[in-house]
Amino acid sequence: MNFVTTYLPFISAVISFIFAYFVLQRYAQRKGNHLLIWGIGMIFYGIGGFCEGYYGFFGWNEVVFRLWYLFGAILVAAWLGQGTVHLLAKKPWPTITLPLLIAGSLYGAFKVFSAELDPSLLTTSLHTGSELSGHAIVTSGVRSLTPLFNIYGTLTLVGGAAWSAWIFFRKRVLLHRTIGNILIATGALAPAFGGAGSRFGIPGALYIGELLGAILMFIGFWRATTAMQQTVPQPAPAD
Repeated sequence: MNFVTTYLPFISAVISFIFAYFVLQRYAQRKGNHLLIWGIGMIFYGIGGFCEGYYGFFGWNEVVFRLWYLFGAILVAAWLGQGTVHLLAKKPWPTITLPLLIAGSLYGAFKVFSAELDPSLLTTSLHTGSELSGHAIVTSGVRSLTPLFNIYGTLTLVGGAAWSAWIFFRKRVLLHRTIGNILIATGALAPAFGGAGSRFGIPGALYIGELLGAILMFIGFWRATTAMQQTVPQPAPAD
């Protein structure tokens, strides 16, 4: 049993669910739709990791695969990016894009759960079958949804974090938010690099990227929302 393809996804799932808890707790205290959507996105991240770990331990399961592809492969990046849209974009963009994302997510769920599957296709020239991949989907038009959602999510999440980091850095204010947003942007890119490594036949690259992504985004969120302590000069004692 390979540690990378069994335990790492479960670790990613645990970190993601803990991250989602803190985000949703902050939402309950301060409101803000961006926090709610980020929390939902991190729950999707955790579901994806759990399904990957389940496959590593127990092998093929049709329902687990469909859940993984819907939440882990299609929706997670888009929902995290949508949270950034609600945080940074001006009206009417948040109110326009969220209904579209919800409708697209429902359509994606229909396509994924009605698709024909062939688990034997998980073993290809580049995929050994030790990791989950979309190769098991036979029905056309399902896998083409993934890049649409992921491109939107990457552009909004990474772009928004990078833009925020630049603004804070340029103004020389709130350094903790600059650092936090850099970590969030880096963490958001980590699964993409891991997926690229997996496509080139590097075993476990996707799962390593997902774990690094969860850790970096969690640390980035904590850093961005926790102000650095500043030393206040004390007046000199009177003679």
